[in-house]
Amino acid sequence: MAATRTPATAQTPATAQTPAGSGVRWRSRALWAVQILLAVFMVVASGLPKLFGEHTAVQVFEDIGWGQWFRYFTGAVEIAGGLGLLIPRLSAAAATGLVGVMIGAVITNIGLGSPEVAPFPALLGVVFAVIAWNRREKARGLLDLLRR
Repeated sequence: MAATRTPATAQTPATAQTPAGSGVRWRSRALWAVQILLAVFMVVASGLPKLFGEHTAVQVFEDIGWGQWFRYFTGAVEIAGGLGLLIPRLSAAAATGLVGVMIGAVITNIGLGSPEVAPFPALLGVVFAVIAWNRREKARGLLDLLRR
């Protein structure tokens, strides 16, 4: 007597069993997608223009009044943070550092008389905070590694 097999296509989404943790996997994948997009943005659109002396970046840092060294420093920090978002063990620390950079950007924009620009870095700061919170286990692992 041959056993009858029900084809996998016979199951409907309502009757199919979802493996435990599939929601967690989906959230983790979505978070990685956001991290990759933000990493590209932080490196290509934010950090590199500062390092290569894009006219607007030079002017903004001249308006800040701290000298062009601060533009180079900020660009390097943004690139390091963007790359850190791509490294699982560093992702929480990088996101936390980028929260600080975004807080500085908000304060700077308001101080320079451009409060209409401040919501964008504020939003990025919130997204970086969400990444840092969701990757906090990685941060604990990094701290444990550093304590050894």
